Amino acid sequence: MLAGFAPTDTEATLAWMAEKILGLRVFGDAEGKMNRDLAEAGGGVLVVSQFTLYGDASKGRRPSFIDAAPPAVAIPLYEQFVAILTEHGARSNIPVATGEFGAMMEVALVNDGPVTLILEK
Repeated sequence: MLAGFAPTDTEATLAWMAEKILGLRVFGDAEGKMNRDLAEAGGGVLVVSQFTLYGDASKGRRPSFIDAAPPAVAIPLYEQFVAILTEHGARSNIPVATGEFGAMMEVALVNDGPVTLILEK
């Protein structure tokens, strides 16, 4: 999952987001219907920080990122979010891994199915 943070995010927001991610029924069952969550699918979570999710390209030709939390705010939010995910995920045997905050990472993914969601609270 790609995670971006706003300066207004709170611990309650992070906890809600973690629970939502762990509980979303977006994995196919035996009939191919989205009825299984991460635990039922035997999946895990890879959290990659991505401030560009807050990019605003509505004006001009260069996106603005002023809605994204600056690193001094975003790093503690990211670490807290990962801690909450890890704690809640451990209850259901859902492993949580992370990228490196602020690093230039090459991430490859296989999007298995037509599901890409943006979650905000």
